[in-house]
Amino acid sequence: MSLRLAFMGTPDFATSTLAELVDQGHDIACVYTRAPRPKGRGMAEEKSPVHIFAEAAGLTVRNPASLKGTEEQAAFAALGLDAAVVVAYGLILPKPILAAPRLGCFNLHASLLPRWRGAAPIQRAIMAGDEETGVMVMRMEEGLDTGPVLMAMRIAIGRKTYGVLHDELAKMGATLMGRAMSALERGSVEEHAQDEVGAPVYAKKISKQEARIDWTKSARELDCLVRALSPSPGAWVRLKGERVKVLLAEPVAAIGAPSVGGAPGVGGAPSVGGAPGEVLEGLTIACAEGALKLLRVQRAGKAPLDADAFLRGFALTPGERLD
Repeated sequence: MSLRLAFMGTPDFATSTLAELVDQGHDIACVYTRAPRPKGRGMAEEKSPVHIFAEAAGLTVRNPASLKGTEEQAAFAALGLDAAVVVAYGLILPKPILAAPRLGCFNLHASLLPRWRGAAPIQRAIMAGDEETGVMVMRMEEGLDTGPVLMAMRIAIGRKTYGVLHDELAKMGATLMGRAMSALERGSVEEHAQDEVGAPVYAKKISKQEARIDWTKSARELDCLVRALSPSPGAWVRLKGERVKVLLAEPVAAIGAPSVGGAPGVGGAPSVGGAPGEVLEGLTIACAEGALKLLRVQRAGKAPLDADAFLRGFALTPGERLD
């Protein structure tokens, strides 16, 4: 026996979960995803990763601009769903949509709720220096990521970049949602209210402004920023008037010293003697506390390069100040 499901998702992160549900034999009545958008110089319409996967799997796809209209809500209700699975969809689900499936709507969220409710939970967890994060399946309510939790899995962050952690959480989330739908099908699912000890923490969308490296922050903070935004959209710095992405870095206490781990705001590396933004050696730049050694960078329109290769064509002088 299988569940009749609608799947609602958009980015690459969601495709693993859709694939898992298809592999389990669930009846995917319809896939909802973001409408194709113009992209590139030719402004050709680009379909979302979920749209591409769904079409390849022979699934019906819908791209409504909103679910607030009665016509769209009636079309959703007419699917006769047991449940809806939502993974980074991008549209608000109004009450009539939430109420339509027989067993409810269930969201996969990439954080340990109630920490990092909202749009950018993976990036914010890394930026904050969190030691661990995870994925949770929750029953959806009208509030933002407020519903009771069915299942959860945890993972250490360590020094992972956003790209690495994103892929690991996508696989974990697919497995977890598969388990949750199996339990729901058996009628053995258990739900628990989110732990509301302390105020929830919200993961607001990453702004363009905060992606720029600010050398008046500590090396530990900037290391977290670089990892949180790598490979995309990328933390960046201006070198000799040119915008350069920083894809990998490490904090150092002093030139030639071992890297400094730990979360931002805890202790802090001692001063290395240079003013914030000053080139100390190679691609090691002084910060308000400690220094940040840039390990892998990318110029606009160019391939990523390790620091040594980059410096062969883009020399920096010790004592030089960055913007």
